[in-house]
Amino acid sequence: MPEAEFWELPINTGPIPEPDSEFDCIVVGGGPGGSAAASYLAIQGKKVLLVEKGVWPRDKICGDAVGGKSLSHVSALGVKARLESTPHFRVTGIVFSSPNGSEVTVPLPEEDVARLEAGYSLPRQQFDWLLFDRATELVIENGGSVMQGTTVTEVYSEGDKITGIQVGIGGKRGEKMNFYAPWTIGAGGDRCPVARKIVKEMAGQELIEKMHYCGGYREYWDGVKGCEGDSGNIEIHFVEGIIPGYFWLFPLGGGKVNVGSGLVFGLMDKKKKKLKALQADVIANHPAFKERFADAKMIKGTGKGWQLPFGSPRKGRKNQPRKAYASGALLIGDAASLVDPFSGEGVGNALVSGEIAARHVIENKGGQEYQDELWNALGPELSNSFKMQKMSQRKWLLNWFVKKASKKPVIQEMMTEMIASKEAQENLHSKWFLVKTLLF
Repeated sequence: MPEAEFWELPINTGPIPEPDSEFDCIVVGGGPGGSAAASYLAIQGKKVLLVEKGVWPRDKICGDAVGGKSLSHVSALGVKARLESTPHFRVTGIVFSSPNGSEVTVPLPEEDVARLEAGYSLPRQQFDWLLFDRATELVIENGGSVMQGTTVTEVYSEGDKITGIQVGIGGKRGEKMNFYAPWTIGAGGDRCPVARKIVKEMAGQELIEKMHYCGGYREYWDGVKGCEGDSGNIEIHFVEGIIPGYFWLFPLGGGKVNVGSGLVFGLMDKKKKKLKALQADVIANHPAFKERFADAKMIKGTGKGWQLPFGSPRKGRKNQPRKAYASGALLIGDAASLVDPFSGEGVGNALVSGEIAARHVIENKGGQEYQDELWNALGPELSNSFKMQKMSQRKWLLNWFVKKASKKPVIQEMMTEMIASKEAQENLHSKWFLVKTLLF
């Protein structure tokens, strides 16, 4: 048997803390957002308890693309060089196609590509392992503790203030232990127990809002034509059968490809098939893909579904997209419903929110200040992406726009800028700008 790669090995998180121990902050969830928050806190000397339900090595269902927004945090936390030493696909552009088969390639900014800061595509098992391993090192160095295979069974509160957690070692039925802290950060994904406490129990809001939630389905394949090599384009296809969602091909290097589909929950009810069946039909029968998959093989056991809580703004609600704090607690990443509603990318926003939350804990600021800064940082981008998601539901508009873009370099340049710049995204919603760019 070949020797295991380091990201395929267990992570030693050391002894578990004593029951009823107190910390400066408890972080629930060891994915990218939680690992980043715990790392930033530990770097500033805070005593942190990092609690993770899974046990490494572990898979995380995702599209596996890591954008430029993520890489500044990867670098700041000291794992960028190690990430680049692992197999990965370096993203230099994005291919978009419309339902009628029109196609346009949007290159990522040349300066970002040259600095190796445009983006990567690699399995989340590798990416998450690196961040959690680094968080473990920093947390333990600064007097904290890290626990894997540990399920949060209760979130404690006194009045309206969250004060600590109860955990089950090895799962809900395992040995119960309590831990306490003046701050708790919820980073446990779309069903995070801290989010359930804040959003559902305390604020009376719904965790799952069908028009702000997406179903995703992913498979790994070998040998898909056009996905060879270790650098190039990722692909997003708006195809018949999955519209108003999309079908993606994200190469991972070495001939391996993440193949998936996503569709808003509230629109999925109109489909007679589940995403898995819709994707199988595209692969087997769509004229643009059946030849590309003719000699390819799906890697057994990799077909899995998951849910993405969008950061799209809710009508008539303050604290967009939904409440992400309570007294003594902050939510980040998927637990705060921050997935981009157009691209489906969530890692970058998880890392951004993790850094903001850690800073607010360090400075002991109020939760409303955190919510305001979070929305100021991500709100314009998430709002624009929501508008783009709405536009993508109109087939005629997609067909017209992509065909026009394929023939006009100025539109391709505009799309490159929009991917890289929040300010440029605003132009997409200026009627005069669109008329001037698209028609003349």
